[in-house]
Amino acid sequence: MQSLLPESDYQRFLAEGRFMLQRSRQTGAYVFYPRVAGPGTGSTDLEWVEASGRGVVYSTTVVRQRPPTPNYNVALIDLEEGVRMMSRVEGIAPEEVRIGMAVRAKVAGDDPAAAVLVFEPA
Repeated sequence: MQSLLPESDYQRFLAEGRFMLQRSRQTGAYVFYPRVAGPGTGSTDLEWVEASGRGVVYSTTVVRQRPPTPNYNVALIDLEEGVRMMSRVEGIAPEEVRIGMAVRAKVAGDDPAAAVLVFEPA
């Protein structure tokens, strides 16, 4: 049965260290952001499946901070599954993130209740 709180389910999976996406059982189409019905179809046959974690940077920008706070990037990532999500790329300087760069997902955060999905160069 489809949960009525898909965003909570997504966050719970991240807290467990798992990156999960929803997929339509009927069409096989992946869905992101978590929702109760598929976009465009209204289908409620969505199931949670393990994501590959592989993606490519579609766009990126550097958010510049006043020192001593470090700059960071905000990136749109096209996942292998065909969905696009907003995140950031870590492990390299924000200015070094490039469009077309292959990346891999990782769950980050010291507190499982506040886990976030970020990417690093593949």
